[in-house]
Amino acid sequence: MPLQNIGNILIRIADNQASDNSFFSSGLFQAYRYNTIWGYQRPDSNLFFTAISLFTLQRLRPFLTPGEQVTSDHIIARGLPAYARFRNKDHLATYNFYATNPTAHFPHGRFMHRFRHFQLPDDIDDTAMVYLTTQPSAEDLIFLSGKLAMHANRTRLTVQNTFPEYRDLRAYSTWFGLNMPIEFDACAMANMLYVVFEYDLPIDSHTQDSLTFLADIVWTKRYRTDPFRCAHNYARTPLIQYHLARLIGAFNPIPLRAVRPILIADLHADFKQSTSPMDKLLLAISLMRLGETPSGNVPVDGIEQEFASFSFFIAGLLSAYTQPWLYRWAHRPFWHIRWQCSDHCRVLLLEYLVLQRAQESQMTTASFH
Repeated sequence: MPLQNIGNILIRIADNQASDNSFFSSGLFQAYRYNTIWGYQRPDSNLFFTAISLFTLQRLRPFLTPGEQVTSDHIIARGLPAYARFRNKDHLATYNFYATNPTAHFPHGRFMHRFRHFQLPDDIDDTAMVYLTTQPSAEDLIFLSGKLAMHANRTRLTVQNTFPEYRDLRAYSTWFGLNMPIEFDACAMANMLYVVFEYDLPIDSHTQDSLTFLADIVWTKRYRTDPFRCAHNYARTPLIQYHLARLIGAFNPIPLRAVRPILIADLHADFKQSTSPMDKLLLAISLMRLGETPSGNVPVDGIEQEFASFSFFIAGLLSAYTQPWLYRWAHRPFWHIRWQCSDHCRVLLLEYLVLQRAQESQMTTASFH
């Protein structure tokens, strides 16, 4: 793909983001939730895809040309004001997947938005991405450390829906809600650990045990053999690999250094074997984040045709239930609502192209020395 198409992709994202209609507020990335088995699809106005996209754009900024930076900065400036609608309903410094004031959970549907039972608590994933794309105050960071400890495993409750070996880990739970069961999700943990290292937060027992969880799912290969139980809200190995590689590539935490070679070897093997263009995209990005060169190029020609069927995030409707007879069905696609966002897919494509360009530039520069 010609290098100037990086700029074209940014312009396309900016044009889509600028629209303001009855389904999506200006500044938000347009997303949809769906379940093909049910024949179900709805527009979904959420914080998640906007925040994770802005995070990626901010981290790519040093590798963009001045003209590309102008467009990227414009996208970021339009997206950040939307965060206010998703802040904790009591104005605490945590954030929700859905708008909170007033609540707008599962919008534009016919059933779930009518019942408080389906109202989501704030979560570490959205909160992490807001903290990483803004400038949190020292008071907010102190509050966050305490909040994480308050809702961590074994502070009040003990996780049930995980492997027995992990039930004693005082690791982060996905949810901040007091009445929510404890849930371990490797990708959400990795995002919050990024916050911990980015802002030099205290490395407490919850941080250490979260890192232990991440290291062990790689060491035991559980992130390959049972990705759903390792990350209920992502549930696929390439997505777990993407999050782990991003964390390790940025900070190389000591507890994860022993499994870094395992992760790299798995990524190389999976990149060679994968037939999915979007999975190859994630795997190539992950390899480059870890300083590796993929064994080939991602087939980006026509990759936009894959965007409509690519889900980056899911909600397992039975994942939170602690009754074994219910949880045994939780991994089945029938019980999963999936989320799709074409412009976030474009951000992933952009991430690949920009990192590839930077890597090729380094190799060219090195050849002259």
